Amino acid sequence: MDIKRLPAEPDVVAPDGSDVRILLGVPRGTLAHFRLGPGETSLAVKHRTIEELWYFVGGRGQMWRRAADGEERIDDIEAGVSIDIPVGTAFQLRAIGDEPLSAVAATMPPWPGSGEAIAEEGPWTPTVEPGPA
Repeated sequence: MDIKRLPAEPDVVAPDGSDVRILLGVPRGTLAHFRLGPGETSLAVKHRTIEELWYFVGGRGQMWRRAADGEERIDDIEAGVSIDIPVGTAFQLRAIGDEPLSAVAATMPPWPGSGEAIAEEGPWTPTVEPGPA
């Protein structure tokens, strides 16, 4: 059993360019806080082996997703909205307004490290730099 407070500073920059604060993990999954600054747009990526569940806790924006079968959608997101990112789904975020867009996400299985994220073409021009893939 463990407890952890949200770190004041990011632990790492995600492959999509969002700031990541690592929370807790168990053998089958991890929890992290993601933040994209006001007006910023992430890079589009997809994951090779993991799936994620995101719950937005602040700000507002949009998330584009393209499933492995080619289905695409853009959803409006804000605090209180939850979104899934199945394995092989390309996605991109953009923050709209004067507040950062922030979410808590569960990654299953835990992030395996280098080579997990693959760059994709998304609908928007990114405004951030990527972290390690």
